Amino acid sequence: MIDKIKGHIADVESFNAKTKDEIEAFRIKYLGKKGILNEFFAEFKNVPNEEKKAFGQAINELKTSAQQKVNVLKEELENSQEEKGIYGDLTRPAEPVEIGSRHPISIVKNQITEIFSNIGFNVSEGPEMEDDWHNFTALNLPEYHPARDMQDTFFIQTDPDILLRTHTSSVQVRYMEENKPPIRTISPGRVFRNEAISARSHCIFHQVEGLYIDKDVSFADMKQTILYFTKQLFGKSKIRLRPSYFPFTEPSAEVDVYWGLETETDYRITKGTGWLEIMGCGMVDPNVLRNCNIDPQEYSGFAFGMGIERIAMLLYQIEDIRMFYENDLRFLEQFKSAL
Repeated sequence: MIDKIKGHIADVESFNAKTKDEIEAFRIKYLGKKGILNEFFAEFKNVPNEEKKAFGQAINELKTSAQQKVNVLKEELENSQEEKGIYGDLTRPAEPVEIGSRHPISIVKNQITEIFSNIGFNVSEGPEMEDDWHNFTALNLPEYHPARDMQDTFFIQTDPDILLRTHTSSVQVRYMEENKPPIRTISPGRVFRNEAISARSHCIFHQVEGLYIDKDVSFADMKQTILYFTKQLFGKSKIRLRPSYFPFTEPSAEVDVYWGLETETDYRITKGTGWLEIMGCGMVDPNVLRNCNIDPQEYSGFAFGMGIERIAMLLYQIEDIRMFYENDLRFLEQFKSAL
C-alpha cells in the first residue's frame, strides 16, 4: 500500500497542466471528497498497527505534494495569462505619450551658448553660493564701495562673508584665477538679488556673461563680437553702444539693438524709438586683471553680460517675467515646437 502511495507522489511531481480545467480536474482527483487521498484515509483503519506510522507519513506527503502542485500550477497559469494580456497583441495602438518641452529659459540659454561656441567660447560654471572676494572685491568692488548698492544682496546670516551670487562675473574671476590667457569663455547661470518681484523684475533670474582676454584685444573686437551675436540670435544687423558704468569694466557701455518700427508691437516694446537694450559690456578694468594675477600691461580684454529672461521675453513677446517661474503647463506647452 505504501508503495502505491509513493507511486502517486511520483505522478503528482511529474504532472503538468496548461488550463484551469486540467488543474481543477487534478485537484479533484487527489484532494476532492471522493479523491484518492480520502480513499487512502479510509484504508487507514485496515492497516496493521506496526505500519500505521509509515502509512500516515506517506499519506501526508502525498497530500502536501498535491496541494503544492495545485498552487504552483495556478500561479504559473496566472502569470502567463497576465503577460499575454500585456504583450500578446503587439499591433494594437499604444497609449498616447505626451511629448515634453524644454523651458523657454533653457531654450534661449542653449541658443546663446551655441552662438558663442561657434566662435571659440567655452562654457564655465561656478557655485551659486559665493564669497565676498569673488563676487565683489576681485571685481573692483572693495568693502564699502558705493557701487555695491547697485546690487541688493542676499547674505548668509551665519557668515557675513558668504552670499548668494548677484552675477555670474564671479565665475569669470574663478576662471581667470585658474587659467592663463588667452581666455575666451561664457558663464551661464542663475543669480539672486533682493529685489521686489513684479512683471519686469524677479529676485531669481539667469545671466550669460562672456569674457575674452588676450594680447591686443580692443573695443572694436568687442563690438564685432556683439554684432555677430545680435545677427545670429535676432537677425538684426544694427546696434549702438551708449556710455555706461560698471565697476569691473572701463570704458563701459550699454548695447541696444535696432528692433524696428514695423508693427504695433514694435512701437509698444521699444516705446516708439525702435531701439531695445539687450546687454551691458566694456573693457575689463586693469584692477580686475591684477586681482586675478594677470598682467594688464601685457593683456587686455572685454566682458559682456545679459539677462536670459530679458532675451526670452523679447524673442517670445512675453510680458510678465513671473510666468517663467509659475510652472503653468498652459504656458510651457507653447514651447514644444522650439525643442
